[in-house]
Amino acid sequence: MDGSIALLAAVVGYLLGSISFARVINRLIAPQVDVTQTELTAEGTDQKVQLTAVSGTAVSVHLGPKWGMFTALLDMLKTALPALAFRLVYPGTHYFLIVAVMGVVGHNWPVFHRFKGGRGLSPIYGGLFVVDFIGAWVTSFGGMLFGLIIVRDVVVSFLAGLWFMIPWLWFRTHDVWYLAYGIIVNVLFMGAMIPEIKKVIELRRRG
Repeated sequence: MDGSIALLAAVVGYLLGSISFARVINRLIAPQVDVTQTELTAEGTDQKVQLTAVSGTAVSVHLGPKWGMFTALLDMLKTALPALAFRLVYPGTHYFLIVAVMGVVGHNWPVFHRFKGGRGLSPIYGGLFVVDFIGAWVTSFGGMLFGLIIVRDVVVSFLAGLWFMIPWLWFRTHDVWYLAYGIIVNVLFMGAMIPEIKKVIELRRRG
């Protein structure tokens, strides 16, 4: 692996990942709204949950699901397109995996916005569509079925698809680079999700 190309892949992935489409859509569609401040009411209670992520979810809350889904799509493309470009330009190498990982880093901790971004779900799946197109569908639907039907826990159904990426990529490729990609994006996502995980635990303790 050429170090200069690997560095280029990392920089391109990070800078494109740092583009906050949630903020872009916010300014274009409803500049009077602040998507960086999002509060939800926990279902069946009067408890308020403050979302610290600036992402498609925040856009959906403020501007509606249509714009939230559009934002999520753009967040997927900002990782998928550069990763695909590196995969096509440098076939048989792993540079595109670096782009996919750094796209998530940029999304979660964007240099353009004081390192306050999203949680990484959309760019992770955007990258995964390039890394393993079939795996993106299998792991996401498998995770939902596992969480909702077997475990019967919404939080698990949300997370399990990412967890399933790790054994799936190893089963499909037996390539340590792919395995490392699956592990790293899971670590990045869980690290970014710590505020929300703490809040969920707190609310469950309150019943």
